[in-house]
Amino acid sequence: MSLALFDLDNTLIAGDSDHGWGEFLVAHNRVDPAYYKRMNDQFYQDYQNGRLDMNAYLEFALQPLAKTEEAELARLHEQFMEEVIATMWLPRAENLIQQHRQQGDLLIIITSTNRFVVEPICKKLGADVVIATEPEQIGGRYTGKVSGVPSYKEGKVVRLNAWLSEAGQNLTGSCFYSDSINDLPLLEIVDRPVAVDPCDQLRQVALQRGWEIISLRD
Repeated sequence: MSLALFDLDNTLIAGDSDHGWGEFLVAHNRVDPAYYKRMNDQFYQDYQNGRLDMNAYLEFALQPLAKTEEAELARLHEQFMEEVIATMWLPRAENLIQQHRQQGDLLIIITSTNRFVVEPICKKLGADVVIATEPEQIGGRYTGKVSGVPSYKEGKVVRLNAWLSEAGQNLTGSCFYSDSINDLPLLEIVDRPVAVDPCDQLRQVALQRGWEIISLRD
């Protein structure tokens, strides 16, 4: 069984779920609107430029989880899926996943976004395994802190290697689909790297190295 690895944001969906969740919180007055929007946009710009301070971002992004009851978070996420994620849905991404499923591949979504935000999205997409940044929980409540290594940049490789060891799997015959230069460390170690609607930096690298470039947008 070969591994089919996928980034999520701006790869399998036409947008960034993490930034979208922040915008959703702003729109529904769950946070200080002016401050949160300004910081959310700045962190997203830093991410796109490949210079995000992940620790600072997570300290910012996980606070609303720590301040909200679990049942309320579940209700908000259902609304988020309907209002935000539905607008980002890509039928061609679903078709790509289905092609790999028919080939007998193990479908893994590996994302830097935290598990609270992405797990329902990944479940809807039909992922077999989800590797995401893990927000710490104690007694059923989020603490606002991170558990373990965030799956960002080199952290994706660290987290994937830990999973490979635990699952008794390897990267023989593997592929990885991503849009972002932030995923270069993981793209470099799979057998078949694929740039999906790539950012300018990743497009340049893909062209230089002869990597496949595809689009899942309409």
